[in-house]
Amino acid sequence: QVQLVESGGGLVQSGRSLRLACAASGRTFSILGMGWFRQAPGKERELVSAITWSGLSTYYADSVKGRFTITRDNAKNTVYMQMNSLKPEDTAVYLCAAAREIYYNSRRHPSSYDYWGQGTQVTVSS
Repeated sequence: QVQLVESGGGLVQSGRSLRLACAASGRTFSILGMGWFRQAPGKERELVSAITWSGLSTYYADSVKGRFTITRDNAKNTVYMQMNSLKPEDTAVYLCAAAREIYYNSRRHPSSYDYWGQGTQVTVSS
């Protein structure tokens, strides 16, 4: 089993930055890919960014390209997402997810991920 714990969320003004962290524990050797999803009230869960554990491949939603950066630290079993130039439309609960297998064509779908964190709230005020 794998446990994921997110941190780093909060309330910030538009244009500011946050860095989210997702710490994995347990059978972390089984993880091949990780992603950050977000879910706003009344909206579907959306993949924001993803990374293979090797770090060789990354994905970003069009809405965050150039603003968000996903990285991982294998030694700490932690994935990060640096969020710059935050906008009110970025407001959501952000959830970390981990996958035991990676399929590039399906990585945007929550069903492709096997483990989930509890979520951390990001609120961007205007």
